[in-house]
Amino acid sequence: MRLRHPDGTVLHVSYGTNVHPAQDVTGLHDQLRRYAGPVRRRLGIDRLGLGLWLPARAVHELAADPRQTAALRTALDAGGLEVVTVNAFPYGDFHAPVVKKAVYRPDWTQDARLDYTLDAARVLAGLLPDDVTTGSISTLPLAWRSPWDGGRADAARKRLDRLTHGLADVEATTGRRIRVAVEPEPGCVGETATGLVEHLADLDAARLGVCLDLCHLATEFEEPAAALAAVQEAGLDVVKTQVSAALHAPDPADPEALAALEEFVEGRFLHQTRVRRAGGVGRRDDLPDALGRVDDVPALDTDGPWRVHVHVPLHAQPRPPLRSTTDVLDDALDRLVGGERPLVEHLETETYTWSVLPDHLRPRDDDGLVAGIAAELDWTRRRLVARGMEAL
Repeated sequence: MRLRHPDGTVLHVSYGTNVHPAQDVTGLHDQLRRYAGPVRRRLGIDRLGLGLWLPARAVHELAADPRQTAALRTALDAGGLEVVTVNAFPYGDFHAPVVKKAVYRPDWTQDARLDYTLDAARVLAGLLPDDVTTGSISTLPLAWRSPWDGGRADAARKRLDRLTHGLADVEATTGRRIRVAVEPEPGCVGETATGLVEHLADLDAARLGVCLDLCHLATEFEEPAAALAAVQEAGLDVVKTQVSAALHAPDPADPEALAALEEFVEGRFLHQTRVRRAGGVGRRDDLPDALGRVDDVPALDTDGPWRVHVHVPLHAQPRPPLRSTTDVLDDALDRLVGGERPLVEHLETETYTWSVLPDHLRPRDDDGLVAGIAAELDWTRRRLVARGMEAL
């Protein structure tokens, strides 16, 4: 889905396909037929962007056989679909019964992460539409925060430096520039945009930048203005934005709020939880920890509002007294695309949690999931049009 900013820049809006299970190239083709095509038709548009999640097995298959990449590009074209951005954060089975901290492995201290990301860049260069010369890839913020020391930091920087050289080779070979966007996430080495940028200092800013996930930003109570200021002061670009919202509990001591939060406890994904206190932000690594359901982990205090790393549907508020952080999202969109020129060109809705949401938000079948994804994209489109963007 493309929109034009008043300054003439084309914005690419997609939805993240990590919501769909896949392991190999066959699974990617199945996603196009089963979900992406129906979403496009439901929106009534000629062309729909996909923020394509490339699991490691699939990306290595595609990179090893250019004919498979060409066949995937042909399938995209035939379905009225396009890819300008790739999600290379989850490496393996993102829909295993338990993912939790496994999503951060391998991390940027390991060659497997470097090799995977460079293969994703080669594949994306072959998938870009003919009229697009620059693609983006989102990746994890180095590693989970522990264990972390100077040796691991040095190992990660060396691999990021090798990454930029590899991206230069991809551009020299294909004529397509692929930029990697490092995505701050609660609990990681780069937990916030402000904390991440120091880890990217003195690296090639033409090929490395930041992916602002607005759910993650809100979970950490990081203000959009402060996040953008930190990125810009570091000489970096916002290469990609994930248009997403977190779960907000204004009064977590309220028994109704606690009961509603319990509905979001599930076993697959990590749901980092934060409380805003007068003296800063308090943290727990998962919602059960915050609720005091885990031995030897004290419950998170209720001295201020809680935010939970749950990607909730943009168009559907959770059951009161909970709400989503779409107010933070709106503030961020104002700053990212509401000015004289856009600060980002690739925007991706990323509610990958549909299958684990409480019953009142969870789709019942494929048609329900298609309807939910289309509703989120329409919500985002209307938000952008209200800020002066023109739908193309």
